[in-house]
Amino acid sequence: MAEHLRKPDWLKIRLGGNEQFTRTKTIVESHCLHTICTSGKCPNMGECWSRGTATFMIGGEICTRSCKFCNTLTGKPLPLDPKEPANVAESIRLMQLKHAVITSVDRDDLPDLGAAHWAETIRTIKAVNPETTVEVLIPDFQGRLELVDQVVEAAPEIISHNMETVKRLTPEVRSAAKYEVSLSVLRRIAERGVVAKTGIMVGLGETDEEILTLMDDVLAVGVSVLTIGQYLQPSRKNIPVKAYITPEHFAAYKTWALAKGFKKVESAPLVRSSYHAERHV
Repeated sequence: MAEHLRKPDWLKIRLGGNEQFTRTKTIVESHCLHTICTSGKCPNMGECWSRGTATFMIGGEICTRSCKFCNTLTGKPLPLDPKEPANVAESIRLMQLKHAVITSVDRDDLPDLGAAHWAETIRTIKAVNPETTVEVLIPDFQGRLELVDQVVEAAPEIISHNMETVKRLTPEVRSAAKYEVSLSVLRRIAERGVVAKTGIMVGLGETDEEILTLMDDVLAVGVSVLTIGQYLQPSRKNIPVKAYITPEHFAAYKTWALAKGFKKVESAPLVRSSYHAERHV
């Protein structure tokens, strides 16, 4: 049995509980919405919800993949909710968000893998909230670049697709996604003139050399925004943490990344893909 690592003090999380937190929770629940904040057990949910921000998860709450790091439910998803684009857009209006972040489960069960639903959601958000900028965190669409193009054509300001981990660990950590396929998705986003963003987790057994190589790989395909955060095991069924990276080492990651040429870098233990996303527009 793998030795259990004790969580260090710098990963202690302050839970939110102010009036804005309650208001955000009420809006999300009253519109029957899903958020990656709750399904992913995000450590920043208290902070973000207390600021009135949330990352909406479309396509339902059941994913067709079973990545070893992720706590989202896996199984046979329900049909897409045709009211979801309007419900997300209205929630963004009620929250008065200046920047909205949208992600989704993988929908490998659908002929278009959910691309049309993605595009409709983005267009509806922009129609209802013309002053709101939109960031989307998309799946790999199995490397079908014509589906990536559907998202691009809906005109979000930022398109993110996470590499999640270094090349060597990808088969162990991600259930179906492939390192080179993810690079091809990011290349397509950048080639279409949209801000391309990616994120990785550390503490899974990667080396600094592998992280530096990943930085070079994503820079080469046009990524300009990078997030780096500590992997936290969300449940016993998920892959265990191999190491807790110190805040000083995260600062070093940021220094290396900026020196290589990234325009924006968020690197700290509790950073997640959408953390302070409004800064990246």
